[in-house]
Amino acid sequence: MIARLNQAIRRTGAPIVVGLDPNLKFIPDAVKEQAFREYGETAEGAAEAFWEFNRQIIDGIADLIPAVKPQIAMYEQFGLPGLAVFDRTVRYAKEKGLLVIGDVKRGDIGSTSESYAIGHLGGTQIGGRIVRGFDEDFVTVNPYLGSDGVKPFIEVAKKEDKGIFVLVKTSNPSSGELQDLVVSGPDGTSRPLYEIVGSLVDTWGADLMEDGYSNVGAVVGATYPEQGRILRKLMPHTVILVPGYGAQGGKGADLKHFFRGDGLGAIVNSSRGIIAAWREERYAEYGAERFAEASRAAVLAMKEDLKQAVG
Repeated sequence: MIARLNQAIRRTGAPIVVGLDPNLKFIPDAVKEQAFREYGETAEGAAEAFWEFNRQIIDGIADLIPAVKPQIAMYEQFGLPGLAVFDRTVRYAKEKGLLVIGDVKRGDIGSTSESYAIGHLGGTQIGGRIVRGFDEDFVTVNPYLGSDGVKPFIEVAKKEDKGIFVLVKTSNPSSGELQDLVVSGPDGTSRPLYEIVGSLVDTWGADLMEDGYSNVGAVVGATYPEQGRILRKLMPHTVILVPGYGAQGGKGADLKHFFRGDGLGAIVNSSRGIIAAWREERYAEYGAERFAEASRAAVLAMKEDLKQAVG
């Protein structure tokens, strides 16, 4: 699957993934009002507004980017109607030729972890057929439970030719409370916890190589460029999913060390900066009624900015 992602990045020239993390305040009034007229001010109405918003944005940007990343929590808050729209969004994005990274941050052990992996990446045998759950191409995985929590995802990814992105150094301000702690690693040396996790990611991915990269990727925040430089050396064959660009302060010039010399090795996420671009002053000309065009303009601007990182 990582080979397909690299192919799509080469084709579009855009190492960009758009986070489809809708929020009712990001959605233009006209879209919400139409949904509420049909379904009322209910979970079903909110979910329908999410769907129409996502659909128009996907239509507006699908030819420019390789992938989208829906954040499942934004949909779960509306219960089953929200999850139905998450599923609908995944399927529609794939119909439009986009790869889908399910931002689910799952992590458990044993059969529970395996069930999460099957639900998002694989399929379950029911009688004579295989039934698939959400069927994303990649998912994000929390490694806090250690190898027991990650390896079921790796096994399902290997079987299904899918991929995962393991949280290593996240973009949030308090990530250092745990991730920067200096601890003794498996080899007896003391170093920051994020470095130990990065080394584990490199090891976990060694048997899942395609196109010079592993199907086991890493999440490293744009807000920590120095740590990104260190982790790139520790994980030479790992594709880094980079959150924290744009709304959280990261910019293209900060990301040079996240990429390899071939212009690959990283894919940068922007969520609010793209899907809520119509609310920003620099895209005011589009107005709420042309929100998808504003998102397209924001993708093109991001693509230009990232040239500072990839050349």
